[in-house]
Amino acid sequence: MVGNDVHVVDASGLIAGRLASLVAKRLLRGESIVIVNAEKAVLSGKKHSRVREIKEFLEVVGRANPIRGPVHPRRPDTFLREIVRGMLPRDRPRGREAYRRLKVYIGVPKEFEGRPFETFPEASSEKLRRGYVTLGEVCRELGWKVKVA
Repeated sequence: MVGNDVHVVDASGLIAGRLASLVAKRLLRGESIVIVNAEKAVLSGKKHSRVREIKEFLEVVGRANPIRGPVHPRRPDTFLREIVRGMLPRDRPRGREAYRRLKVYIGVPKEFEGRPFETFPEASSEKLRRGYVTLGEVCRELGWKVKVA
């Protein structure tokens, strides 16, 4: 997926939901998209309230066998990928194909260094009047263990 037809999007400073909706539309049009710097995408609202809401959601388990699932993401790349997944018609073949064309990374992988990154000004966090928290900060609160290189 390193070809020239792949669009590389930098998630730094972009609102996660707005970014996801724009990416989902482009995936459904047949484009292949790579999102880098997933940990720098932002969620609007105060940190403690966002973490509390997500932790309540993480407590949802199956009644028959709670160990089997559902499995909830705690890493920023899988968290952002799941947000995009919720905006795709994944029960239909075109939605599943679109989801396969999406790759999300923490940081910038070596194969994408030096390539121009796209961004979406309409998803910028500068539009937010109140506070926001990065996806990386929220995921650390949820138990994401950051590997320091």
